[in-house]
Amino acid sequence: MNERSEITTLLQAHSAGNPDALDELIPLVYDEMHKMARGRLQGERPDHTYSATALVHEAYLKLVDFNRIDWQNRNHFFAIASQVMRNLLVDYAVKQKAEKRGGDNQKITLDPMHLSTKTNLDEIITIDEALKKLEQFDERQARVVECRFFGGLTIEETANALGISEPTVSRDWKMARAWLNRELNHES
Repeated sequence: MNERSEITTLLQAHSAGNPDALDELIPLVYDEMHKMARGRLQGERPDHTYSATALVHEAYLKLVDFNRIDWQNRNHFFAIASQVMRNLLVDYAVKQKAEKRGGDNQKITLDPMHLSTKTNLDEIITIDEALKKLEQFDERQARVVECRFFGGLTIEETANALGISEPTVSRDWKMARAWLNRELNHES
């Protein structure tokens, strides 16, 4: 059995109530989750409280606590992992911003170069709010942004995580970026 099918089998076993499946799942998903977390945190400030390892552990704890999810496959797991990482980073940003009480509003853009630049707390919160609006119009585009921006996944990895083609991911990414750039620049 290859690793992809083994992950799917273990997720389905966990959904069916087998608690031992999680122990076997951890080594199979850990490296990929760590890669996602490193990619996302690469653009954060150097003094960010979350390390890639801490983000993975926190996300994994939340993921395995989702007893009600009927895990479909490996791709489904990593798509949800990307959402969880997004939520953790947004929650962190909201908490940090509340502690600082304010800050300067800055014009921001969402382009490929933005993925590797420093992201401040206000930007994370602003992007999350805009992304929630996008979800109302096109949920798939919002999932693509989550995977690419918050999960740090490539086009290929996003396509695999969401179970759609790479050209679809590329189109959705372009359209979502254009919509979000208009939305974000309109609010600034």
